[in-house]
Amino acid sequence: QVQLVESGGGLVQPGGSLRLSCAASGNIFSIYAMGWYRQIPGKQRELVATITTGGSTRYAESAKGRFTISRDNAKNAVYLQMNNLDPEDTAVYYCKIVAGVQAYWGQGTQVTVSS
Repeated sequence: QVQLVESGGGLVQPGGSLRLSCAASGNIFSIYAMGWYRQIPGKQRELVATITTGGSTRYAESAKGRFTISRDNAKNAVYLQMNNLDPEDTAVYYCKIVAGVQAYWGQGTQVTVSS
C-alpha cells in the first residue's frame, strides 16, 4: 500500500509564498519522477512542475520563474516552493509519483490566493 501525504496549502495574499510538501510511504520502489499538478473546478488537471530522480525539471509556462520544484530521494519527498503567487494560482494542488509502471496521486491540498 502506497500513501502520499501532502501539506502546505492554505490562504495567502497575492504576492505571497507557500511551500507544498509531499511524502510517499509504503511499498514504493524505483521512483522515477515526481511532480505537482493543479486543478480548478470545472477544468482539467494541469501540470505545474515535474522532477526526475536525476534532477531534471520541467515547468508549466505559468510556473517558470516563480515556482521551484525539489525532491529528497532519501525521504521519497517532493516539494514545491511557490513565490509571487497570483489569484490565478488558486487551485487544488496534487502531487504525483511515478514508480515503475505505477502512478500514485496525493489527496490534494487547497491553495487560495486572495486579498
